[in-house]
Parts: sequence; structure tokens; C-alpha cells
Amino acid sequence: MSMGVSSLSVSASSSPSDNKEMTAFHDAAHEKGTGVLDSTDVDRAESLVNGETQPIDASLGPNTVKRKIKSRHAQMTALAGAIGTSFFLAIGQALVASGPALLFLAYVLTSVLVYGMVTSIIEMGTFLPIPGASMNYFAKRFVSPSLGFAMGWMYFYSFGVVVAYELTASSILISYWPNNVNIAVWITVFGVVIIGLNLCPVGIYAETEFWFASLKVIMILGLLIVSLVLMLGGGPDHHRLGFHYWKDPGAVREYLAKGAGGRFTGFLYVWVFSVFSFNFTPEQIVAQSGEMQRPRKNLPTAARRFFWRMIVFYMIGTLAVGAICSSTAPGLTTGAGNANASPWVIGIQNAGIRVLPSVINAGMLASAWSAGNAYLYMASRTLYSLARAGDAPQIFTRCNRYGLPLYAVLASSLFAPLAYMNCAQQAGVVFNWFINITNTGGYTSWICCCVIYMRFRKATTVQGVQVPWRSRLQPWMSYVCLFLFSFLLLCNGFTVFYPGQFTASKFITAYIGIAAIVVIYVAHKIVAGRSDPWWRPADKVDLVTGIDEVEAHEAAWRQYAEAQAEANNDSAGKNVLRKIWNKVKLVMA
Repeated sequence: MSMGVSSLSVSASSSPSDNKEMTAFHDAAHEKGTGVLDSTDVDRAESLVNGETQPIDASLGPNTVKRKIKSRHAQMTALAGAIGTSFFLAIGQALVASGPALLFLAYVLTSVLVYGMVTSIIEMGTFLPIPGASMNYFAKRFVSPSLGFAMGWMYFYSFGVVVAYELTASSILISYWPNNVNIAVWITVFGVVIIGLNLCPVGIYAETEFWFASLKVIMILGLLIVSLVLMLGGGPDHHRLGFHYWKDPGAVREYLAKGAGGRFTGFLYVWVFSVFSFNFTPEQIVAQSGEMQRPRKNLPTAARRFFWRMIVFYMIGTLAVGAICSSTAPGLTTGAGNANASPWVIGIQNAGIRVLPSVINAGMLASAWSAGNAYLYMASRTLYSLARAGDAPQIFTRCNRYGLPLYAVLASSLFAPLAYMNCAQQAGVVFNWFINITNTGGYTSWICCCVIYMRFRKATTVQGVQVPWRSRLQPWMSYVCLFLFSFLLLCNGFTVFYPGQFTASKFITAYIGIAAIVVIYVAHKIVAGRSDPWWRPADKVDLVTGIDEVEAHEAAWRQYAEAQAEANNDSAGKNVLRKIWNKVKLVMA
């Protein structure tokens, strides 16, 4: 799955000011007597050029967000949103329904489809990584204002509800350890911390998410290593598991029916379920592009690394969990919603290891909290994007001196108190309606993303515009994704159509999300978009606005990289340790 790279649509031209800026970079490096640039020299060199303290990674204009998110931040925060409680806990339900073989197959197929989505979204993101960039902004710009309006408010609502959901999950997970504290107290504690972090400058938020996501990665790698040890007979009981559970009780299970029909139903159930683990993850990467340093270089890098991490965590992870835990283990269906119901914990406990369950529950708690933190960021930036596009009050575009859209964050935080609805059982049932609508929103979003990319691709072809990055999988992968995600959307609640399974509440919660976005779209079309076309003609799509600002940012970073390379060459043989340290910092950037 290799990538193709084509030239930029607009190239930065050389000018006397460019030479002046390059000289400033060199001066900043040699002024220290080492000939080696460090991260602060970028800001100093830019200040020498502009006569002011305006660093490269600052905003592209006044009163906007600032570019403080690095490539490693974008990769890990997207991963943090994807790896929530479903990977550690809810995956057990899928194992029971389908068996280990179909579980593995479903996640492999979904991972490939999600990567196809990532490549199409990243192609648009690298072309136009401006403040407020998001899929709803691209929908308005490349397809129609009504689609952008409907997608934007769907995203805002969905992300906000997921914040409340993850707060609830965190409060439930902490009940694994005996305590007499009311669940509302834990919801308050976790909520205050999440909101507080999102009120910090974006660099602090991104760094926090990076380290929490790193903890998730470490825990998952640890679980994979433990699984391998158990499979090879390295556990306390020295029983070599291998793929024993693929033979007894079997690699494939029947669900709701007998024979081939039951096996197909089991696969379809787990395939629909597996998509929930990736909901809104591709969109999260591109939503950070407006606050990312050198996005045209770092976005494709984030896409490639995200795919390989999906292989390790989801593909290999589902293979491992099916090897150490039986699909008929009683705890998978009788757990209390914490680590007791995790197939990882059940498999490790069955092997005679008693210490790890608490560690795993702590990791699950961190995962839920971190995912909530990431989705509050997404909700606030979606509202910011809506306001910049004119689809929300302009007050939400206001940023403080740190580039934080303060009012957008505060408004998005109003979803957090929905978590208190779970303090009452009846309210918790109502809250599940919101979650099901959110899940439907995930499918709807990806279907819309495919349409947006097709129109973008058509516009670049008709107007003869070259993009800075393009995947060889496209445009064909978008057609495959459009068809399969439309199929999965219709199958979201397919179990209600089986004899004895239908209830009005299940049907409504599975499909009301489709009606919601259609109503929003049609309402906007009638009220505000009567004169707008159903989609913009390819030759009328705006592929120019904002490009100059993006090119200026990229040109400054290219000059910095050239100055860094020349400074390193000038100081060859000197300060070896310092040079090594600066190499490490460049990689981390």
C-alpha cells in the first residue's frame, strides 16, 4: 500500500525576503557558538525576519488557533480516540457471538476499509490544512452548504455525547476496586480534569494525550507479549495454549440461527460491531491539521503509521484474545462492566496469573478517560469549524492569546453533565438512545466522506490542480468504502428483524440517526440553501482560498529544515552528543 507524491498546486517562489529569512535561521544557529539549531531557534529566527515574536507554528492569522500539534501528537491522539473500552471490554461480546476466527476476519476487513477512509481524508487534509479544517468544512466547500451544515452539527452532537459516555465508563471501571464513593463524584472528578485540560493551550492537551496514548500502547504490547507467552506454555500452569480454543469450542460460532446462516449472522454481527471501534478516528486526524506543524509533511506520515498501528493493535490483538480466552467463557456475558468481563482478564486469570487484572482495569480506566478527553477536543474544534463556516454563532470563533477557542470549549463541555443521567437506571436507558444515534452517525459520516472525496477528486481533475499527496488506492477505494459502509449502515440493527427479536426501542435506536441527519439536511436546504445546487459543479469548486497561507507556512518550515541541515554540516565533528540529541528532537517533532 504505497503512496504516490505529486507536486504542489502552488509553489512558494524565491524572493529576497526568503533569503533574509534563511540568513536569520543561520544567524540563530551560529549565534550560540555550536552551529546547531534547537527547537526554540525556529521562533527566534522568525522573530528576526518579522521584527516581532511570531513563530512559524503560530496562527495563520489573527484570532485563530495556533499550530502546536506535532506529528507524533496527531498519530497518538487519533489512536487514543480509537482505543477505548471496546478494545479491552466490549470485544468480549463479539467473541461470544462469532468465535475467534470471524472476530479476527471482521477486524482485518474493517482495518483495511478504515485505512481507505484515512487515505482519502488525508489527501484533502494535506491540500487544505487551514484553521477550522474538518470534514464538515470540506463538505460545505466541495459539495454543498447543506451537507456541510448537517455533517457539522451531527459531529458536534456525536462527539459531545461520546464525552459523557466515556465519563460514565470511567466511573463504572473504577468500581472494580471496592469503594463507597457515589458514581456522581467520580463523574465530576473525571469531568473537571477533562474540561481543565481542554482549557489549556493545545500543546499541553496534545502532550497529555500523547503520553496517555503511549500508556495504552505499552499496555497493549504487554498484553500481546503475555498472550504469546501463554500460547507457548510460559504461564504458571505451563499449559501450552496455542490455538486450542480455535478447536474447542471452535473457531466459528453460530448466532441467532443454525448452520451456515447462523455463521453468516455471527460474522455480520461482529463486522457491524468492529466498526464502532474506529468511529470518527479518520476525521480526528484531519481535524487537527489546522493546529499541526508542517501538516503537508506530517499528515501523510500520521496516516501510514496509523495503519501499521492498527495492524498491531486490532488485527494481532483480536488474534491474541481469541487464542487465550474461550468464546464460551462465562465471564464474558456475566461480568460487571469492569475488568471482570474483559476477555484479556479472563484468559490471564484462567492461566493462574492473579496480579494483572488490576493493572488491566487501570489501563482500561486510562483509555476511557483519554478517549473522553480526545472527543471533547473534537467537539470544540467542530463547533469552531462550524462558526468559521458561518453555520454557528461567530462567538465560537474567538480564540485567546494561546490560540484556544475558549467559548467553543466551554459550550462543548455542556455535554459532560449528560453522564449524570446514568446515576438513575431509567435515565441510563434513555442515554443509550444517544449512544445508538452516535454509532449510526459514524457510518453516516464515512458515507458522506466518500462522497466529499469523490467531488474533491473530480474538481482537482477538471481544474487541473495537483495535490501535494495522493494514495494509489484512490479513487477506487472510496467507491468500495461507499458501498460497504452503506450496507453496514442498513445492517446496523439487522438483529431486530429476526423472529422474536423485534422491539420498537431497538429499531428506533438503530435507525433514528439516519432520519436525524436527513431532517437537518432538508431543513437547511429549505430555509437557507434554496438557491444552492445539490452539489457544486466541479469547475466551480473553490480550490484556491487559503492555499497561499498554507504555502507560506510550508515554505518557512522547509527553510528551517535546510538551515538545520547546513548547520549540522558546518559543525561536523563537534558536539556529537548535542547533535544526537537534536536529531532525536527532530524525529519527535
